[in-house]
Amino acid sequence: MPVPATLEERLTELEVRFAFLEETVAVLNTTVAAHDRVIGDMRDEFRRLRNELGVVRSSLNHDPASEPPPPHY
Repeated sequence: MPVPATLEERLTELEVRFAFLEETVAVLNTTVAAHDRVIGDMRDEFRRLRNELGVVRSSLNHDPASEPPPPHY
């Protein structure tokens, strides 16, 4: 890319670059916000699954001998 010769050309080139950077930042901001929401949802789901796994583990480790006998005994 040739270097602009006049001050006006240089200023115009900087304005164009700045406009491009502004648009890029806006797009990136939207993307980061969307990713933040997805990560938050994943974090909530992970907590739910961890709690559910704890319940399953507790039920698997349950000692049947500690239960009272059924009523027909």
